[in-house]
Amino acid sequence: MVKCWDMEYNKVIRQYHGHLSGVYCLKLHQDLNLVLTGGRDSVCRVWDMRTKVQVHCLSGHDETVSAILANATMPQVITGSHDKTIRMWDIRKPSTISTLTYHKKSVRGLAAHPEDYAFVSASADNIKKFQLPDGTFLHNMLQQQRAIVNCVACNEDGVVVTGADNGSLWFWDWKSGNNFQMGNTIVQPGSLESESGIFACSFDQTGTRLLTCEADKTIKFWREDDSATPETHPINFRPPKDMRRF
Repeated sequence: MVKCWDMEYNKVIRQYHGHLSGVYCLKLHQDLNLVLTGGRDSVCRVWDMRTKVQVHCLSGHDETVSAILANATMPQVITGSHDKTIRMWDIRKPSTISTLTYHKKSVRGLAAHPEDYAFVSASADNIKKFQLPDGTFLHNMLQQQRAIVNCVACNEDGVVVTGADNGSLWFWDWKSGNNFQMGNTIVQPGSLESESGIFACSFDQTGTRLLTCEADKTIKFWREDDSATPETHPINFRPPKDMRRF
C-alpha cells in the first residue's frame, strides 16, 4: 500500500491501491504531479498524485523493482530490478526504450548526479556509471564494496555514497570512481550487530548532510567533519588514464 501524508496534521490524506505485493521504492517526479512506485509484483506503477488514478503500469521486469529514477528534462523513467537489469522507459507511451544488462547481481539502488547528465547504479557486483539519455556505459567504480549494496546517493560536489547490508558506508568520487573514504554505521544500543544494515540513504538539499534508514529501526543524520583537513585526511589519488570498463 502507498499512502500520502499531510505533514502539518500528520495524517493520511490519500491512498494508492494497485500493487499486488510489497512496495520497495518510491519516487516523486520533479516537474509533474506523478508518483512512481515499484514493488515485488515486478512492475513500476505511475500514479496521478492528486486524483489517485493509476496512469501507467510499466511492466517488463521479471523480479522485484527495487529502485526508480525520474528524469525531469525528458519523459523518461529508469528502474532497477532484482532480475539484474536496468530498464529505461518513455512514460508517454509507455514503453521500454532500452534494457541495460551490465550487472551480474540484483540492482538495488539508482542515483542521478544533480548537474552531470548521468546516473549510477548500485549492486553487489559493482557500482556502475551510465550516460543519459541513452544509457551508455561509462565505467565501474574502482573498488568493490564486497557486500549487498542497498542504496546509493549523490550530491552536487560529486560525492557518491553507498550503503550496504553489513552496515558499511563507502564514499566515492563521481568523476574518477575512486573510493576515498570508508565507514560503518553505529548500531542503536540494545540492537544486534546483525541489525546494522543500511536500507536507504539520501543527501539533504544542501548536499552536506546525509540521512540513512537502517535495520535497527533508526533514521540517522550524518554531517561533514568540520575539523578535517587535507593534512589529517589526505587523498593521494590520481585517476588512471583509461577508466576500467569491465
